[in-house]
Amino acid sequence: MDISAEMLGERAFSEATMRARLPKAVFKELKKTIDYGAPLDTSIADSVAIAMREWAKELGATHYTHWFHPLTNGTAEKHDSFMDPVGDGTFITEFTGKELIKAEPDGSSFPSGGLRDTCAARGYTVWDCTSPAFVKDIPDGCKVLCIPTIFISYTGESLDFKTPLLRSMDVVGEQALRILKLFGKTPVKVTATVGPEQEYFLVNKEKYEKRLDLKITGRTLFGAQPPKGQEMDDQYFAVVKDKVSHFMKELNRDLWAYGIPAKTQHNEGAPAQHEIAPIFGNSNIACDQNQILMDTLKRVAARTGFACLVHEKPFVGVNGSGKHNNWSLVTSDGEKLIDPGKENIENNLQFQIFLAAILAAVDDHAELLRLSASCPGNDHRLGAHEAPPAIISVYLGDQLDDIVNQIIENGEATTSLQRKMYRAGSLVIPTFKMDATDRNRTSPFAFTGNRFEFRMVGATQSISMPQFTINTIVASKLSDMADILEKSENFEEDAKKLVAEMLRKHQRIIFNGNGYSDEWVKEAERRGLPNIKRMVDAIPYLTTDKTVELFERFGVLNRRELEARAIVMYENYAKTINVEARTMLEMVNRQIMPVVMDYETKLAEGLVALKSLGVSGSAQSQIINDIDSRLGELKVAIKELETRLEKAEQYKNDPKAWAHYYYDEIFSYFDTVRKPVDELETMVGSDVWPLPTYEELLFEQ
Repeated sequence: MDISAEMLGERAFSEATMRARLPKAVFKELKKTIDYGAPLDTSIADSVAIAMREWAKELGATHYTHWFHPLTNGTAEKHDSFMDPVGDGTFITEFTGKELIKAEPDGSSFPSGGLRDTCAARGYTVWDCTSPAFVKDIPDGCKVLCIPTIFISYTGESLDFKTPLLRSMDVVGEQALRILKLFGKTPVKVTATVGPEQEYFLVNKEKYEKRLDLKITGRTLFGAQPPKGQEMDDQYFAVVKDKVSHFMKELNRDLWAYGIPAKTQHNEGAPAQHEIAPIFGNSNIACDQNQILMDTLKRVAARTGFACLVHEKPFVGVNGSGKHNNWSLVTSDGEKLIDPGKENIENNLQFQIFLAAILAAVDDHAELLRLSASCPGNDHRLGAHEAPPAIISVYLGDQLDDIVNQIIENGEATTSLQRKMYRAGSLVIPTFKMDATDRNRTSPFAFTGNRFEFRMVGATQSISMPQFTINTIVASKLSDMADILEKSENFEEDAKKLVAEMLRKHQRIIFNGNGYSDEWVKEAERRGLPNIKRMVDAIPYLTTDKTVELFERFGVLNRRELEARAIVMYENYAKTINVEARTMLEMVNRQIMPVVMDYETKLAEGLVALKSLGVSGSAQSQIINDIDSRLGELKVAIKELETRLEKAEQYKNDPKAWAHYYYDEIFSYFDTVRKPVDELETMVGSDVWPLPTYEELLFEQ
């Protein structure tokens, strides 16, 4: 079935659906909350619940769930039937406003960082009416009405990613309105928007099933390099293979039904790697939709003969996968606040205020921003000449950089670089105006015309933490500037002075060069910019007094919530590396070593037969010795890995020490285990090697 306009949002309880199904008065009240952030009138919940239930039932839904984002980077759902027993052996279809608004999942079974003990189970999920409910169609299963919610503990703390994101959106919107009011503008609302680009790999499903490491950890723990990787640059934007094209068609159809139209899709830089980018939207909705997207990627892949890998580094030797978050601010009147305009941008004081606030925010909170893009998989990727470095900097491009320099030197800008006209030299090719600034793919925080692109985020991550971090740090600077300018008696003069002062103070964060170069690492150190290469070294910045003051000042997260999230991140790192280490041991002990030993024995038997015929067999003997040598190295390595894993238990009650031990003693030892395995792969016959190779995984989709 082809995609049609009628399919758009057919599985989403969208604004159009609500308008058609809700009483006018109810729709009007709900719309005030969705559009303008007005407090939700809970008296309308019963009407919404009835309409939502009937709509979902018409789509075949038999169950409903409060769908939320626990601190796992994934989503959670508990399915309840619409059918309630009456007591006389019959059932009625029931779904009330009370059930729509609140449910009570187990608050102790999700990561809580100590906020909830195992014996203290109660938690709450609470309806987020600003994000559309949707019906999930589970193949060979029931259809489920999914209701987006926040997730909090019985004691009131946030246990999820959505709650701080919603709070931060309110905060940055409020502070942006204060600045706009100084310019005589009074939009009802300012919304933080994002367009997350998602990278992923597709591999043959049957081959995936034979790789325990891919199934358990999402990445290959072993694998010799294939004869060809991505060095020919022939995968990027190349013609999409027929089978992959079919997958993309199926993917778009499912996303379209959820109301998530993809704007862009293409082959990425590494073999078997691809990217999809949906249309920009409200940060909260975009976060929900990105989670739906990742789930849909895996479901569609499974039914089209693929396995979808969203790990940041599934394969060594080729590019990993990230998520590029394109962040901006938009008023309810449609004005883009991060857009300098096309003409006379040197005079755009409003844009300059927002630019100064953003640069100051990124500079003063670089460590926090780096933390927001931290996950175990991203340690493999950041700074590896395929992704932005771990050093936070901002790319502005020639035009804005020139304006910033003028303001720093003269207190204001009087000119701006103009766009050039392109002429191809051929009559049949049209002329056009080129952009006044280039793009920089090595910058972690790059200006791209009317938004900033935060390129550090890992492919598996929820985009919520990067988003609520950006929202909050920018809100803090806008608030500081508004505090000063609201008291001004000469607004324009004082605003220009304040912008110039802030740009001078934070100019060090601007870097328009090659972020991959060794020279930049040295230059960044000279500038005093942090270079945090490891997740475990970034986590402490979540609980500094500076961070706590920032988040508590705006009510986004309190100290207890921040300390809990730090514990969750430490524990998540340790557990991730533990799983990878144990997967290594199982693969070596149960798959690789038995095959290699059997292969070596057969070679030895062949050598004996050759010698009985009077053949020296010197070459065969050397091969056997080489294999046996690698086998010996591997045996020693896995024994040492087992010993190190046993020692890890003593650190378990100290999450920070536990995580550091796993990085310093376990993760750092992985290459020692991997080296003999990868070498053995090149020595053992391909007909007996137990694992699908990189060549098969990357080039045989």
